[in-house]
Amino acid sequence: MQGLALACLLVMGGFLLAGPSGLIAWSENQQMLEQRRTEIARLTFERDALRNRVNLLDPRHADPDLAGELLRSDLNVAHPDEMVMLLH
Repeated sequence: MQGLALACLLVMGGFLLAGPSGLIAWSENQQMLEQRRTEIARLTFERDALRNRVNLLDPRHADPDLAGELLRSDLNVAHPDEMVMLLH
């Protein structure tokens, strides 16, 4: 009976160390949590930058500099008084 109790305690101790919610898994979960927080911060920064760009392109009050930059880069248009230099 004592051997069975000892075996149960050893199994429980093994789960405490290496089980799905044990000490080893706890440190791995902490590392994954930090990675996710870093990724969330990066994605939040990217989302805010995109939100700012969308706000600058709002049709009611578009930023003329950004609109001109997009026209020149996407549609290959220029003013008659502008000089275009191709860089290779």
